Amino acid sequence: MLHAGIFTGYYPYGLEETAKRIQKQGFTTVQLDLHFKDVDLGPGQITKDKAKRVRDTFRDHNLPICCISAYTNIVHPDKDERARRVGYLKEIIRNARQFGTPYVISETGTFNTESDWVHHPKNKTEEGFEDCRSVIADLAQTAYDHGATFLLETYVNNVVGSVEETVKMFAQVDHPGLGLLMDPTNYFETHNIDRMDQILNQVFDTLSPHIKIAHAKDVKRSGDDKSEKHADIGDADALESHTFRGVGEIELPAPGLGSLNYDLYLKRLAEKHPNIPVIIEHLSEDDIPRAKAFLDGKFKANGL
Repeated sequence: MLHAGIFTGYYPYGLEETAKRIQKQGFTTVQLDLHFKDVDLGPGQITKDKAKRVRDTFRDHNLPICCISAYTNIVHPDKDERARRVGYLKEIIRNARQFGTPYVISETGTFNTESDWVHHPKNKTEEGFEDCRSVIADLAQTAYDHGATFLLETYVNNVVGSVEETVKMFAQVDHPGLGLLMDPTNYFETHNIDRMDQILNQVFDTLSPHIKIAHAKDVKRSGDDKSEKHADIGDADALESHTFRGVGEIELPAPGLGSLNYDLYLKRLAEKHPNIPVIIEHLSEDDIPRAKAFLDGKFKANGL
């Protein structure tokens, strides 16, 4: 059966309190954000002892860590800034197994310097794709060398955004150190959101073999607000990847608050991945019970 997990970063507490609260809400796994009030896991600060402490704390609360967040702009056009970002991503990859999972996730980036989620013309050029491909191939090899797997997460405004671009990347980086984080909402734009079922079927018809972990959020048209949208999730130090809610024509709210065909999504996901973790995101702590009830209800209604 499919089972529900949550990002640890939606809980603005120390390590023990975070694990306790997640367990109390009935989750069975977590996506680990290296972001706790009482443990420094920033660049250069990851150690085996800290990783063991984190791993054991979640295991003691029956919450195995299924994957690790390492979201960053891997194609940042500033050479030094890219080196800093990719360097920390590689540090996380090298230590992933110490946290108890092989899977480390990042988006594929943008050449826009103002935001990790805003389009740049170079993103959709052959030059831009080749630049991104080179970084991803390097990350895949680094992961493989350390018993890990780098999972790319697509997003429409990033270099790898469409189904076709995702297929192309996996064709060109055919490597055991590379996998896919499945989030179908990230493939929708204003030109295809009205073909919801067609796009969902295309996603799973072409990409199912690469999927390792899945996400649960939602998608809808943004109405009059075309700005980059961020939410207050009650944590002044929250990662931008957790406050982001979409940009332009498309909004990305919590599961159950948009137009995603969840029945079709979960049915197609379960065909080839019947026991995969489905990680809830894009919400604040007070909305977690509702979102989990929604997702659990979809699991139950579809026999998954």
